[in-house]
Amino acid sequence: MNATHGLSAVESAALTRRVTLYSVATAAVLVTIKVAAWLSSGSIALLASTADSGLDLLASLTTFFAVRYAVAPPDAEHRYGHGKAEGFASLVQAGLVFASAALIAREAIGDLMTPKPIQDGGWAVAVMAVSILLTGLLIGAQGRVLKKTSSVAVSGDRAHYAADLASNLIALVGIAATAWLGIARLDAVAALVIAALLLWGAVGVFREASGQLMDHELPDEVRAKIVELMTQDRRLTDVHQLRTRASGPYVHIQMHVDLDPDLTLEAAHHVIVAAEKRVLNAFPSADIIIHADPRGRAEPHGGAFAETKPAGG
Repeated sequence: MNATHGLSAVESAALTRRVTLYSVATAAVLVTIKVAAWLSSGSIALLASTADSGLDLLASLTTFFAVRYAVAPPDAEHRYGHGKAEGFASLVQAGLVFASAALIAREAIGDLMTPKPIQDGGWAVAVMAVSILLTGLLIGAQGRVLKKTSSVAVSGDRAHYAADLASNLIALVGIAATAWLGIARLDAVAALVIAALLLWGAVGVFREASGQLMDHELPDEVRAKIVELMTQDRRLTDVHQLRTRASGPYVHIQMHVDLDPDLTLEAAHHVIVAAEKRVLNAFPSADIIIHADPRGRAEPHGGAFAETKPAGG
């Protein structure tokens, strides 16, 4: 998770909205041309790729709406915002990819038992070549967005389109071998390989989405960066009980800090606000809560969530 992109939630949302619209448009085009080619050729590998693209379209539509909902500001019912909508969208994507893999595997096994010739192989090959080009362009656009944002929904979308790229290449080989070399079972073998790739991709999407929904900590290097920014002022000497999590375009940061106990309340407030601004400069979409402790005089507190680890632990 890249939490150091330096974009505000609004800027991050604008990028994710744009790329999810591109994703929906790409999936719609792929479904249309693949259905036409499958009806013409009868290729089981092309049927597998068509089913996959149909589920891609559903997944892309889910992501399209989820990223728009996720950036909605906090309200009375959702004080921490709506960012976890992206995680739920990724879980839907994983479920759809699992379903796609099961459908493809079933059709491929049936075709292995009773192989059928492919008609209009040239048309099917041309469609797969176009699919590879469009999918590659989409993955490139998603990669550029992920360098600037930490959208788990876009990451999940990109993961299954990356699997699609590999599956399209495999389908292309299977279709070409079956149509031009007459090896009928290669078409079904290609479909089985596609199903396996989709299952692998779905597991990765599920793990990333569940990590966000279960409030997994940000990476160690991000937590270390937060501590470094907080302690640039020597009057703030320690950070403990640091807790972080991502929620869609937002990052939530919570911590206790040690201050000189002789500081006035007003002076302590200025130290903490200045430290908070340093963190916000690095993480513009962060929601930050800081609790001040008098250094050496604070008794243990924090209930079940208290930590005994040193700074950043």
